[in-house]
Amino acid sequence: MNVTKILTIVLLIGSLGLLAFLYNGIESVVDQRREMEDREKQMKERLMLIREAEMIFQEQTGRYTANWDSLADFIEKGEVPIIQITEHIEQQAYGVEKVTQTRDTLGFIPAKEKIFKKNFTMNAADDGIFEGFNVKVGDRVIKTQKAYRINIGGESRPPSFIEDGVIASLADVKPGDKVSKGQNLINFWDYQFNPNLDIRKIGEVPYMPGKMINIFVGKVDKSGLFVDVIEVVDPAPADKSRKESNENKSRKPLRFGSRLDAATTGNWE
Repeated sequence: MNVTKILTIVLLIGSLGLLAFLYNGIESVVDQRREMEDREKQMKERLMLIREAEMIFQEQTGRYTANWDSLADFIEKGEVPIIQITEHIEQQAYGVEKVTQTRDTLGFIPAKEKIFKKNFTMNAADDGIFEGFNVKVGDRVIKTQKAYRINIGGESRPPSFIEDGVIASLADVKPGDKVSKGQNLINFWDYQFNPNLDIRKIGEVPYMPGKMINIFVGKVDKSGLFVDVIEVVDPAPADKSRKESNENKSRKPLRFGSRLDAATTGNWE
């Protein structure tokens, strides 16, 4: 084997080694980026769950809680009233209308159901003749799936669902019945948070067991009126570029709420 062939083989092996090194380096960066994005997604979902639970806790108790065990107890054992608000309109002199509201408690549902489930309604798209449902109670439906059939102006139309979910109830209407625009036809629901989450760990960073999320609750004076405030902050950002020193709020560690205002928006929204 002459020198030229030897050099060619050496260069070929070196080139292959360099390509492998570069490939592995790029793959490592991509994997790290993917892991960071996944962890940020987990933290956002955890913060949204905490926010939902705290808001309902505040509605029922008149305050927020910074005690994770108290919040977990409320989710597991608490109940939330089902309120029906009915408006009464009375015609007064000179065409003035007097509107009064009656609030009735129809019952109670578990706090966890109120927090974890999101309810949807589907109403008649327009005045028309109802032709039939395409689903039944208990069915799981997906976006774009046809929900029911309605004849509008002589044309049969099949409106589609715009959310995934499970059918809870169908209106008592039959083919041939007249329906009005906006009339409720279908009620359905879906989980907005993972129902299998260990509630006792709600205050933990999802990807760092034992590391607790920072939480602050208190009251601030707003023109003589004391209002409840809450701020919940990711203590260990997966994206290391997120720092408290950043002037751009969206680049600070993930959080929702404020220590100074009665706001509950998240800085990722």
